[in-house]
Amino acid sequence: MTNSFTACLRSERKRECGVANLRAMESDVRQREDLATAPATVAFIDIAGFSAIADIYGDAAALDVLEVFESMVRDALSGYEPPIKWIGDEAMLSFPEPGTAIQVLGPLLQACRKEPRLPLTRTGLNHGPVVRRAGDLFGSTVNIASRIAALAAPGQLLATRPVAEAAVARGILVRDLGTVALRSVAGEVPLYEIELAPTADPAWIDPVCKMHAPYSSYRRAAPEGPWFCSPQCEEAYRRSPQTYEVPR
Repeated sequence: MTNSFTACLRSERKRECGVANLRAMESDVRQREDLATAPATVAFIDIAGFSAIADIYGDAAALDVLEVFESMVRDALSGYEPPIKWIGDEAMLSFPEPGTAIQVLGPLLQACRKEPRLPLTRTGLNHGPVVRRAGDLFGSTVNIASRIAALAAPGQLLATRPVAEAAVARGILVRDLGTVALRSVAGEVPLYEIELAPTADPAWIDPVCKMHAPYSSYRRAAPEGPWFCSPQCEEAYRRSPQTYEVPR
């Protein structure tokens, strides 16, 4: 009798624990779903010629360039959210909506364009639901923004429709690029080029380090072909032109 009663009691406790665990799991799922519906405008900005600078001029020179870029990003974000994450030479930023992103990135990208110590930057933006966890962002919105930044040419900003619409509302020049297939993303994504900074002239972009003319110290030795910011970049290109894509 006692053994039977004890067994029933244990069984009831297990059932109650199971129900409690199930409820806790359901609550956790609901909380995560609520987090996933929180929208954000995610931006990725990187230094287009960073790897080449490290390869040709050394890690110390590349670090100097990175520190200039980091300082400019911090200054631009003063009064806003700080960078969500640094990934090498790339900053992942988050804004509550596209208008704020444009408001912050406009001055930042223009300043980067004027800074003679910086190569051109590449930028990708996307707006949509994100998951926030331990100060980081996750989800499809983040993945698409990253893929878009990887597609951008030196000096170019690419974005999805919500960001483009916010730019148009502010009178900023926007070009419809059509739909583009992105790696690991189902379906094609409509992309737009937004001119927050002066358009980079491909003829004046150093194909190696992605610096943009005018170059104060060097032009080129050959009468035709790309222009370079230094003899080192010209020599690197002469040795291995297939390594460096000439901007068009």
